[in-house]
Order: sequence, then structure tokens, then C-alpha cells
Amino acid sequence: MHPAQIVLYGSTLCVMITVHFAMKLLAQHVLNWKKPKEQKAIVIIILMAPLYAVDSYVGLINFFGSEAFFTFLDSIKECYEALVIAKFLSLMYSYLNISLSKNIVPDEIKGREIHHSFPMTLFQPHTTRLDHQTLKLLKNWTWQFVVIRPVCSILMITLQYFDIYPNWVSWANTIILNISVSLALYSLVVFYHVFSKELEPHKPLAKFLCIKGIVFFCFWQGIVLDLLATLGIIRSRYSWLAVERIEEGYQNILVCIEMVFFSIYQQYAYTAAPYKAYNKSSAASDKKSK
Repeated sequence: MHPAQIVLYGSTLCVMITVHFAMKLLAQHVLNWKKPKEQKAIVIIILMAPLYAVDSYVGLINFFGSEAFFTFLDSIKECYEALVIAKFLSLMYSYLNISLSKNIVPDEIKGREIHHSFPMTLFQPHTTRLDHQTLKLLKNWTWQFVVIRPVCSILMITLQYFDIYPNWVSWANTIILNISVSLALYSLVVFYHVFSKELEPHKPLAKFLCIKGIVFFCFWQGIVLDLLATLGIIRSRYSWLAVERIEEGYQNILVCIEMVFFSIYQQYAYTAAPYKAYNKSSAASDKKSK
């Protein structure tokens, strides 16, 4: 069998396994749909792994696509990443019964100290007290990435389509996105440190690692592949095949494989067991009332 066929069949199998586990977990939540606000956020997060797998698989099939096409595929993943980060914070708010739209902040969590670190201390006091405005600020720091990410993606795709993409625009775009995603992740870390005890029963660290792990692997393996290409370890044997396409191919293969493991890990991090238990306890209470 030709190596290209092995890669294609292997990637197809990986995508099918990823989708299988994701749909299995999704079905469990749908069948035990007891807390819509929490589970809507969980469903969006669960779909991250299959979306990344399918997106990379499409890039692998269309191996000779244009630069704008691959940028478009990357933008889909990155924009969804921004939405998932925002939904993760919303999920944590739900666990603590916080509703900013209804101005609901439990009294027992008001007044807690939030300690900011550098460089945020350039814009915020080192220590602030938790209140409605502080929680709203953390939410805004997260959601700004949801807005900035697609705007930058649309700009990149448009400039590449018209073949007017100077280096300074690329660097500016990279700097803006790094600042934006760092601010979003910082708000999640701050929130976790303040409420780590209350959130412990919900396995927040496992849930966060499930998201951050996907982003981490995709980002750093891209850096490693770029380095290997620069050192000449990854090279093209044909004049008609660009090294960048080979890098994209390796990246897509790795993502297809990695999403299998993350879809399996999601079964633990985002299990529907608490909602099944909630269902049983509700049924038991109904029997007692009768």
C-alpha cells in the first residue's frame, strides 16, 4: 500500500473515532438534559475535538489548496477556540450560580480578594475586591478574544486573497492576537484561583486542560514544524511541492491523531454522570412527595 494511502486511511479512522466519542458524550448530555445553561456550554466545548479533527482532515484531503484556503481552515479552528474559552468561563459562572445579566452574585463570594500580577498591575490595582463589576470585567476580558479573533481572520483572508499581505501586517496581527488570547486566558486563571475550592467538585482543572491541551499541541507543534523546516530537516524533494504544504500536511496528520486522545479524555472531564445523578435524585424526591 502506498504511504499516502496509509496516511489517508489512518487519518480517516482517527476522525471517525473522534467523532464517535464526541457524539456518544453529546448524546449522554442530551438524554440527561437537566441544566441547560451548563450543558449548552459543555456541548460547545465537546464539539471542539471533532471540529479540529474534521477541519484538519479537510486540509489533508485538499493538500494542494491555496494559502488563503489553509488560512481559512486555521481561522475556523482559532475562532472556535475563542468561543470555547468564553463558554468555559460561562460554565464556571453557572457552577457558582453567578448571572451577570440578572445581576445575581451570591453573597458568600462577594468581597473576596483578587490579586493581579505583572503586567496587569500596570492597568489594575494589585489587589481588588470581588463584586459585580469585577466579574463583568473578567467576562469582558474573555469575550474580547471572541470578537478580535474573527476580525483578524477575516482581515488576513481578505489581504491574502488580493495578494496584499506585507510582513508588518503579519507581525501586527500576531502581536494583537497574542495579547488578546493572553488576556482571555489570564481572566480564566484569575477566576480559577479565586474559586478553586468551590469549583473542585466540578473538576475545573481537568476541563480547562482539555481545552488548553488542544490549543497547546496545535500551537507548539506548529512552531516545532517551522523550526524543522528552517533547519532543513523537513524538505521538499520536488520543485512543484512547497515545504509549507508538507508542514501543513504533518500538522493536519498530528491533529487528527491527537483529537482521538482528547475526545477520550473528554469522557472524564465533561462526563454526563452528575446530570444522571441529578435525574435519579429528582425522581426519588418526586416519589417521596407522592
